[in-house]
Amino acid sequence: MRRPVFMSMLTGVILAVSTLLGAGPASAAAVPDEFGTDWHDPLTAAPPVSRPATRSCRVTVAEAQFRDFTPYTGTYAPPSGCGERWSKVVLRLDGKVEGRQFDRLGYVHIGGVEVLRTSTPEPSPDGIEWSVEKDVTRYSDTLRRTGDVEMLIGNVVDDTYTGVIDVRVTLTFYAAARTPAAGTGSAATGSAGAAHASAAVPDRVLTLQDGTLTTPRNSERIVAEVYATGSGGGCEEYWYLTVPETAPYSCKADDGPYREVQISVDGRLAGIAAPFPTVWTGGWSNPFLWYVVPGPRAFDIKPIEYDLTPFAGLLNDGRPHRVDVSVVGVPQGQTGWSTPVNVLVWQDAGRAHVTGALTRAEAGDLTNSVTYMPGAEYVLETEGGHRLAVSGYVDTSHGRVATTVDRTLANTSEHRWTDGETSDGLRARWTDDENVTVDGRGAPRTARTHRTYTMDGTTTLGDGDRLRTVLTLGDRASVEEARGGRRTAWSRLDDTYTGDATYTANVPREERHAVATTSERYRLYGSAGCYHRSLVTVQGVLTEDRARC
Repeated sequence: MRRPVFMSMLTGVILAVSTLLGAGPASAAAVPDEFGTDWHDPLTAAPPVSRPATRSCRVTVAEAQFRDFTPYTGTYAPPSGCGERWSKVVLRLDGKVEGRQFDRLGYVHIGGVEVLRTSTPEPSPDGIEWSVEKDVTRYSDTLRRTGDVEMLIGNVVDDTYTGVIDVRVTLTFYAAARTPAAGTGSAATGSAGAAHASAAVPDRVLTLQDGTLTTPRNSERIVAEVYATGSGGGCEEYWYLTVPETAPYSCKADDGPYREVQISVDGRLAGIAAPFPTVWTGGWSNPFLWYVVPGPRAFDIKPIEYDLTPFAGLLNDGRPHRVDVSVVGVPQGQTGWSTPVNVLVWQDAGRAHVTGALTRAEAGDLTNSVTYMPGAEYVLETEGGHRLAVSGYVDTSHGRVATTVDRTLANTSEHRWTDGETSDGLRARWTDDENVTVDGRGAPRTARTHRTYTMDGTTTLGDGDRLRTVLTLGDRASVEEARGGRRTAWSRLDDTYTGDATYTANVPREERHAVATTSERYRLYGSAGCYHRSLVTVQGVLTEDRARC
């Protein structure tokens, strides 16, 4: 969901993977018959952030041990020695924890801007270490100024849950090269907004003030990003499994499992999106699935992006405008979703005031059909979707630029379960298609992004309280960019996780006799190159780590 489409993980990044993660896979003889008290440190198949060959400076943002829900607070100051314009800025979180602990959700704010949303792995008794990297170049405007730091990974430590989460967060700044950087995003998450011709790094990064946004009067491109997460331990953590009140199931929602994250400007619908069905590292009642390889995006939660450029003509009047984020389908009065908002702004250096207008805002009917079928096996079938098209123009110093954003969402799911939920299965698919057209300054530019998220799994509780979960998760995206009808760039992402784990429930940890095989395949390829890596673990031992293209 970033722009432009050029990949940052080209040839050479594959070589960096083994250096970054340390020891390679173990032999088959080293695999135990069941889980012990220790296992391989968590890792993912996703590519590390590439780094330019320029001078670098490092700043420590936070060092903290989280035992409760008290945030870490500090002060950030920009580095000296690497200038004020950077070719790249890389955030790195290094963490460690031992003992027993749940998965926890966390964030890092600098100057009020959310620069990272993450979750934690669950530890072994002997202890684990892990790391998360993120390209945060897009927040350069914030990082050029001294600002307050707030970080929180809410945690509970007591006689049972003993794991203290120890983390260190740093930023590494790479001095600007002689030629401009190609961009900060990857092809896998390239935003349809790449159809715009402005620079990759925004001029301003804003946050909402009491729910309102005041943009610079010369804004010519505006993108809102929302770190939407359903969490907090309640049923919205598993929103995709919720059922209506009439069905006998432990998680209820009046309208079933359809969720849609909406953003509005002054009460008018401005953007829609399908939330990613993130599974945290205690998910699906089976932590053994996630001890080494987490589900897609669990450690680096990507924000939803909304191109609000069609609204720029309205927002540029110098007055505050109400911006609201809501989640369709959440029962009234129920909490469980967090939706912090950053707003990225590109300005017209040649004009103090950019005028314009919203010319079209058409929302289709939101569909949400839920069919409940009782029986020996309960079945809930869901089909939902929505479409929104908005258009607007701005009169810039380089002429009139018109932007159209057309987004279509669809969701189908089949949820099957038995009495007592001793068997509980879901097969679901979400699509989020976004087309952005920008007409101005030469031939029209278009970007088409097709996102597909899938979940297919079943948990069963059998004889001897043996609990087994078999699960496959998919995170896929395709991006195509064109100018004047001619394709200029393209990419395809396929990040697939599979797991099969069994343990004895309702007994002390040392009596669970757990076994699990998990794998992740991350493949990204396109006009800018190729990255392909696969991981396999058995009983917490890494047995395969292959990088190829």
